Amino acid sequence: MKTLDDCRVAIDTIDNEILELLNKRMDVVERVGEIKSDTGGAIYRPEREKAIIERLAEISAKSGGLLNKNAIEAIFLEVFAVSRNLELPERVAYLGPEGSFTHQAAESRFGAMSDYLSLGSIHAVFKTLEAKRAKFGVIPIENSRDGIVGETLDLLAKSSVKIVAELYMPIHMSFATKAIKLENITKIYSKDKGFGQCREFLSEHGFENVEQIPVESTAKAAILACADENAAAICSHIAAKLYGVPTFFDDIEDDIGSQTRFIILSDFKNAPSEDDKTSILVRLKDAEEAGSLVHFLQDFDNENINLSKIESRPSKDKGGFGYWFYIDFYGHIDEKAIQRVLSKHDGEVTWLGSYVKGENSDV
Repeated sequence: MKTLDDCRVAIDTIDNEILELLNKRMDVVERVGEIKSDTGGAIYRPEREKAIIERLAEISAKSGGLLNKNAIEAIFLEVFAVSRNLELPERVAYLGPEGSFTHQAAESRFGAMSDYLSLGSIHAVFKTLEAKRAKFGVIPIENSRDGIVGETLDLLAKSSVKIVAELYMPIHMSFATKAIKLENITKIYSKDKGFGQCREFLSEHGFENVEQIPVESTAKAAILACADENAAAICSHIAAKLYGVPTFFDDIEDDIGSQTRFIILSDFKNAPSEDDKTSILVRLKDAEEAGSLVHFLQDFDNENINLSKIESRPSKDKGGFGYWFYIDFYGHIDEKAIQRVLSKHDGEVTWLGSYVKGENSDV
């Protein structure tokens, strides 16, 4: 290929071949959907998708290909999303509005073609799934700086839906406003945690005494800032662009490495993979006895099961103070070692889901 036109002809030829192969793939996908419809199989299989990406990344690396794992994942997650919609179009509920970080997390897994339902609260996402008005729900569960989302844990404790996947997403905040000068700003909108993640920026720019108004999402903050030239929003760059609010500063968060962990909820059980995580809720019968939690955790240690998280929450039961524990550990609920541990605590453990472990850049 000697000229630009030669390169373009070659690219067009390759694109035609890619399209032909994608159509062949979708023919197979359509048959997969028919089989799953007959057998009741789950359409969303995170463990299968992860295995495909890792296999292709290994092939690319061995052959000296230019596509690394991140590039392959970006391409094939969209292919998977299109495939799922051909198998069975299903609605995805998320904590909205459009442009929120949760919306971005949902699109990163379910693609641009899915049918999305924006909801105003985490509670509404749970309620929508329980009423079968959506097949999947995407909500935040914790942030690397601000910790756990208490509402999510409280709702998991009493819901019938399960965690079927998790994903970690970097969180970058922007400062957006229609004000000509920063000194004209009289109010700032953001989610409560948004203010918490940007305290140093607010202090450095003299915004401590400017009215800070918490709203339900950073995207809602952008919507409100768009309507008031004396207001600003701490929000995502995408939300600012989506709602037409000029961005003054990008990456204003105190911790540049901040991440949020999102979970995907649904009504099915994942098959085991080789890299699973399980979440449980624990209410110990003898919680007031000395060492009860230690004895419970010792059973995991005895089976060489590695815990990745433990969080206590008020039980909100009547009659005084009480606590339950949210625990994440590595492995699938069907593994024999895990079954041996849980069988010792019948009536004390609620299974919240087993799913492919998400990739966290901090570990």
